[in-house]
Amino acid sequence: MNPGNLLLVEDNPEDEMLALRALKKALPSTRIDVARDGQQALDYLFKTDAYANREGPDLPAVVLLDISLPRLSGLEVLERLRADPRTACLPVVMLTSSDEPRDRARSYALGCNSFVQKPVEFAAHADTLARLGTYWLAINEPPSGCAPV
Repeated sequence: MNPGNLLLVEDNPEDEMLALRALKKALPSTRIDVARDGQQALDYLFKTDAYANREGPDLPAVVLLDISLPRLSGLEVLERLRADPRTACLPVVMLTSSDEPRDRARSYALGCNSFVQKPVEFAAHADTLARLGTYWLAINEPPSGCAPV
């Protein structure tokens, strides 16, 4: 895994722009790739279809995954990631507007590493993203034996 690589899965262009700005400010040397729907995220992670010849590391250090996505929901993406040995240990943070207890419970039941509700206020949202990026890329120690195959 490349500790400087992150995948943001976000279909809202405004949230994407805010996330990229906050993450690049907090972690300027971090490579941030973006997928805009659930199927695109899976294609990116498994290097299939449009991403079959994708350059760069096989897997990012962390995936920031929205729940409400077109084509495949974030929960469907998470379920597929946990079912595949290549991505079973990949850190996944559900980053969502949802405050539904069932979404949080389902996310953890499917194996997310963290569930974070996006703050509504701009500055708080940017601060949350910067903290998430810093934690998962600079502080977190992934388990040994979970390197990509």
